[in-house]
Amino acid sequence: MLHAVFLMPLFPLAGFVVLLAIGRRVGEPIAGWIGTTAIAASFVAACVTLAGLAGQPSNARTLTCSDSCGRGADAHSFFSWIVVGGLHVKAAILLDPLSMTMCMFVTGVSMLIHLYSIGYMKGDRDFTKFFVYLNGFVFSMLVLVMANNLLVTFVGWEGVGVSSYWLVSFWFHRDSAASAGKKAFIYNRIGDVGFLLAVFLIFSKTGTLTYLSVFAHRHLLVGGGTATAAVLLLFLAATGKSAQIPLFNWLPDAMEGPTPVSALIHAATMVTAGVYLLCRVNPLLALSSDAMWVIAIIGGLTAFVAATIACAQQDIKKALAFSTVSQIGYMMLAVGTGAYVAAIFLMVCHACYKGLLFLGSGSVIHGMEDEQDMKRMGGLRRVLPWTFATFACGWLALAAIPPFAGFWAKGDILTNVYAKALPLYALGLLTAAFTSYYMSRMFFLTFTGRERWREAAPDGRPPHHTPHESPWVMRAPLVVLAFFAVFAGAVNLPWVHVGTLGQWLGPVFAHRLFVAHQSGGAQAALAVADAIVAIAAAGAAWYLWRRTAERPALEPNFLQRVWYWDNFYDAVIGRPGQQVARAFAVVVDGRLIDGAVNGAARLVRSTSSGVRRVQTGFVRNYVLGIAFGLAGIIVFMLSRNWWS
Repeated sequence: MLHAVFLMPLFPLAGFVVLLAIGRRVGEPIAGWIGTTAIAASFVAACVTLAGLAGQPSNARTLTCSDSCGRGADAHSFFSWIVVGGLHVKAAILLDPLSMTMCMFVTGVSMLIHLYSIGYMKGDRDFTKFFVYLNGFVFSMLVLVMANNLLVTFVGWEGVGVSSYWLVSFWFHRDSAASAGKKAFIYNRIGDVGFLLAVFLIFSKTGTLTYLSVFAHRHLLVGGGTATAAVLLLFLAATGKSAQIPLFNWLPDAMEGPTPVSALIHAATMVTAGVYLLCRVNPLLALSSDAMWVIAIIGGLTAFVAATIACAQQDIKKALAFSTVSQIGYMMLAVGTGAYVAAIFLMVCHACYKGLLFLGSGSVIHGMEDEQDMKRMGGLRRVLPWTFATFACGWLALAAIPPFAGFWAKGDILTNVYAKALPLYALGLLTAAFTSYYMSRMFFLTFTGRERWREAAPDGRPPHHTPHESPWVMRAPLVVLAFFAVFAGAVNLPWVHVGTLGQWLGPVFAHRLFVAHQSGGAQAALAVADAIVAIAAAGAAWYLWRRTAERPALEPNFLQRVWYWDNFYDAVIGRPGQQVARAFAVVVDGRLIDGAVNGAARLVRSTSSGVRRVQTGFVRNYVLGIAFGLAGIIVFMLSRNWWS
């Protein structure tokens, strides 16, 4: 059964190649079904592999390319990729409970989003191209999470980066989409510099890039701040991919892509890659408590800042984007405190309910003919009943209302943080209040109150036609994800200790896992506090927003402009960078480079002009020149003999 592990990345790759070859020929909707079938097959292969891995003893669930599995020494290795001196890199797989967990929700959620996209992208001129990009993205994401070494991980890391660029700027004829794609690409490249420097540093000290070998030789990183530097460089990479301070600004702009892109890349899979990377290298994190505190503090601050910004957004997708940044901040907070299982628990639940919320918002946008402004919605529960019911499940899950999935996942993180650092717990609890508030505000503005879509907009836009519910290919994924938004928390309930996610992931983290050994009463008290905060914030949002869409005092420009973060970068980096570029254009490009090229041309021209005067066309002049030349040669030869 474990042999099916190879099929997981190969099916999306096959879908990518087939669509690239015949996608335009078969057209819509067959191209969409080909892409969806490829991901569905990958999900089936993941289920088969999960069954095989679960059948192994708990201490034998880490399988690498050196394990036999019945096929020799390279059972999980595709081929030797780089063999140069001491560097030996194989295109190989590391299969363990952590990578298996990632593969399950990557393939499962991706399959549902592919199915949804068949309906959402109907009629788009580049329908086939969209599924080519989606299949390529899923392949790259699986390479990232299944790689057994840092270099192959980096290949998948860059693969999801370029796929993200293509998908964010998919509607490139819009200037905003083209700019958003470039912004995402540049921000991620900054983080990638950290990844590469970490790879160089780790290899220089350990002589290997294979995860298990690096962990076995991690003592070589101790001393001189090497471990701290390596961890912080990897965290820099994670801040780019997972949109954390100071590199979080790209994610809201990335909402310019089609809504399935937002659900797949910027909610369920790619943005969690940074969290996965840090969890994967947890033995290195354990070498530097200082670096872990940095991760925890930045994660907590990111969660808080993004949550406050989401409270004032009018665009339904941008509000969800800032929510994603905030939720990833929670995961980073958990990683920084050593609560790795809690981070993965929230990651799994978040993939379900945030994927649901983005697809639900896409259903709203689809039904309202591309309208994204929540202030122009209202009363949609009557005309979009399926979307309303499923979106409500996602809202309650993300708001952490018990007993929905988010309550258990977020509570697990807060419990561990409470035992580790009380100030960070207070920040996390305050963020939880903002989370419940902005999600409730979004829900009430969209689905309750008067039907503002029947009215003309303040800017003169005419009223909308009556919104319509989405087709079944869009509703079916909503129903499935709504089920998991309600029940996904069951995989790691605090009073269950057999067959839980914590037990499954335990061998990956071993003694490095921080577990808050709270008494039953303390856990209950913390859970009650979480529930009270979430319910109170939701109640406040209901009181404030159920009947009105206009409360300017609660939507200050400071929050709408993202704490002026982009303005700060523009003032400190953007405009000075433009001035430097203009100066270089004049001095270096205009005078130095162009001056050298033009000077060489002028030299050739003046030289050739001078030589041209010698060519008179008179034979007597040429004979005279030969005579003078011969005389000069004779004089030179005689002078040499005289001096010698």
